[in-house]
Amino acid sequence: MAYKDLQDFLKTLDKKGELKRVGVELDPYLEIAEVTDRVSKGFGPATLFEKVKGSRFPVLTNAFGSYKRMHLALECESLDALSEHIETFLEVKKPGGIIDKLKLLPKLARMANIFPKAVTSAPCQEVVYEGDAVDLSLMPVLTTWPEDAGPFITLPLVITKNPQTGMRNMGMYRMQVFDKNTTGMHWHKHKGGAYHYYLAERMGQRLPVAVAIGADPAVTYAATAPIPDEIDELIFAGFLRQSPVEVVKCRTVDLEVPANAQFVLEGYVDPGERRREGPFGDHTGYYSLADDYPVFHVTALTHRRDAIYPATLVGPPPMEDCYMGKATERLFLPLIKKQLPEVVDMNLPLEGVFHNLCFVSIDKRYPGQTRKVMYALWGLGQMMFTKVIVIVDKDVNVQNTSEVLWRLGNNVDWRRDVVIVEGPTDALDHASPLPHLGGKIGIDATKKGPEEGHHREWPDSLTMSADVKARIDGLWSSLGL
Repeated sequence: MAYKDLQDFLKTLDKKGELKRVGVELDPYLEIAEVTDRVSKGFGPATLFEKVKGSRFPVLTNAFGSYKRMHLALECESLDALSEHIETFLEVKKPGGIIDKLKLLPKLARMANIFPKAVTSAPCQEVVYEGDAVDLSLMPVLTTWPEDAGPFITLPLVITKNPQTGMRNMGMYRMQVFDKNTTGMHWHKHKGGAYHYYLAERMGQRLPVAVAIGADPAVTYAATAPIPDEIDELIFAGFLRQSPVEVVKCRTVDLEVPANAQFVLEGYVDPGERRREGPFGDHTGYYSLADDYPVFHVTALTHRRDAIYPATLVGPPPMEDCYMGKATERLFLPLIKKQLPEVVDMNLPLEGVFHNLCFVSIDKRYPGQTRKVMYALWGLGQMMFTKVIVIVDKDVNVQNTSEVLWRLGNNVDWRRDVVIVEGPTDALDHASPLPHLGGKIGIDATKKGPEEGHHREWPDSLTMSADVKARIDGLWSSLGL
């Protein structure tokens, strides 16, 4: 059954030995972050800090910080198996004939209970502060690195509506706390929330915003998923949890939020208003540079009486966000294969922090196919940010970074097999000469033949004889090795 709320998820983590409770008082200024960093680097458990200096609320970190916890969060035995269901969800089409209709029935049955369900009262509104009573210092927002410009909310579910169509977007964008009732809104140009603000600003309108903190794990993950713009993340979350997300109407803005959230911030962003935000120690392992971003004015703060404040720490990998990124890689690979059937597998290594490295194996059949795949990947949604794409043959295990690097060193002629292009870059890319625009490289590490200008014989890889391998397999247990 779907988790009722974050507390329900923590019960499961506790039962599975995946949660550690810390009873020593620690400061939300740097201390909790330092502990979390050590736990993350040691592949440790989710951590609940029960005594937080200056706050009555506990802090939860690293809740998604392992493959096992990602499976528990999404209630699946295998991400690859779940990916098949996601493919169904995103590609349900109108049936043509009776056979198509019969095939569609089990798919529709799975979709029957995924749409948000409105409720009139909710745990997230058990305690309400409005107007001058709002004080964001109520929450134990973490300052995670010494040169951070202040405390940052790092797991916010930011909800807006397209001011022209009414279509909802829920994304995750960091929020620097400026004072008791304003924060930054770190909207990158390429994101859905930024587009809604762009439209509102062109229309000269104030954009209502609601921020939920600490929903159940499927809802939190859905805010990070690269689903098409026309699909509501709350519907996608309902699909993941196979139960509708209960939503409640905000008290001061015309938006709905997950009813089971721990905290909710309501407010607005005015057109044309900017404030300097950052620096912030980011998942790249560097401080992202300070820049001007929209300002979020909080008109109401509501929370549960038993609220837990969830946060994620980002920095040099491995960190919690790496596992959320790897889940996205596995869950959405089938959709990439739909558009690029020659793709066998893909790996976004942790060291590449999502957008710097991409290893792809393909079933290569004709010259130029590697370049076709590179260009296509750069044209797919958030894959446009990928700085390095390495293409290898289908027999190469791209999940083994050592094997990919071995092929890279041996199979590449650097004058023939490299493509350098210019295109959009992630806003956090400090190496590009211009913000949001820079160079990318594609590397063809596949075998080459005469049709690609390689007229020398391509050598065979070293492989032991099958009969010898079989004999040694039978003897292995007796060898004492």
